[in-house]
Amino acid sequence: MTEKKPIRVMAVDDHPVFRQGVRAMLSTQPDMILVAEASTGREAVELFQIHKPDVTLMDLRLPDINGLEAMAIIRDRSPNARMIVLTTYKGDVQALRAMKAGASGYLLKSMLRMYMLDTIRAVHAGHRRVPAEVAAEMAEHAADDALTAREIEVLLHVAAGNANKAVADKLAITEDTVKAHMKSILAKLGANDRTHAVTIAMRRGFLDLH
Repeated sequence: MTEKKPIRVMAVDDHPVFRQGVRAMLSTQPDMILVAEASTGREAVELFQIHKPDVTLMDLRLPDINGLEAMAIIRDRSPNARMIVLTTYKGDVQALRAMKAGASGYLLKSMLRMYMLDTIRAVHAGHRRVPAEVAAEMAEHAADDALTAREIEVLLHVAAGNANKAVADKLAITEDTVKAHMKSILAKLGANDRTHAVTIAMRRGFLDLH
């Protein structure tokens, strides 16, 4: 009987300690091997081409291009690449973007010890894996109207502490237009005020404030 080849894994994360943890977990598994580690999105793209891992663990927040962009480039060149997105956020918008970008799995970093190994095996076998709490959040907001690109732009400026007039000046639109956008944003997010809207948008993954 031929011995099954181990699942070849690449870990992409800009924190060495985090990658060290992943390496330690994989080293205890006879059916897995860590073939590459990357700390930036561009490095991930390069190393993927060299090592062609079976499964890639991709952090969303990276110092150069983000995880979604890196994933899009990799999948453009290798459409069958299997990706598991790693994130600290359980926002439905982030998860939806990741799945649309071709991720097969979505893992919260807080759940890594419990679910990482099973998720790698499931994704390698061709399944999709999303944590129950993220799936519930996605289902809860499935029928919601998404914020438009312009509304997200307005909210980013509001999050930075700008009043309506300043936002209008920065975006070269009228103050009334900013007010109309804010009214729409509050309605879509079910928010009471501007601060509440920013909080909800960050939790759900519409805004990514570094």
